[in-house]
Amino acid sequence: MAKVSAIDIQHKVFRKILFGYDRAEVDQFLDDLMESLEEEAQARAKLESEVADLRERVNHCKAMEESLQNTLLLAQRTADEVKATAHQKAELILEEARVAASRESSLLDARTNEARREHQHALQLAEKAKGELRGLLMMYLQMLESPVNLPAMITQE
Repeated sequence: MAKVSAIDIQHKVFRKILFGYDRAEVDQFLDDLMESLEEEAQARAKLESEVADLRERVNHCKAMEESLQNTLLLAQRTADEVKATAHQKAELILEEARVAASRESSLLDARTNEARREHQHALQLAEKAKGELRGLLMMYLQMLESPVNLPAMITQE
């Protein structure tokens, strides 16, 4: 069945027959039908326009969604890269701190060993001084115990 438009109805001409329908009534009915079809066509055009507008909006929203997803993905990648870089820098800082601590520890060990050597040397010097002082005191003690030989001992020194 072919679609009938308002224009088709307006230009439709019926054959005349002897005992046909009332022409005015048919014309009125066709006018009403034509008007109804015209309103339906306008409503349909309006709806089609709205559908096209909505499709355009949907496409725009889809494009925005895709753009936002890409932006979010880029932001996530950037955050991951920043995080990885921060971890690498932290590891580098820790390694540098370990090396510095090791150097400092070695330096402190060397200073400690040097201090121990100096302490040991000081102890040896003290022992030597004690021995010399003990010998000197023993000599004076002997001198005190034998007063007769005192002038002779003094001259020996």
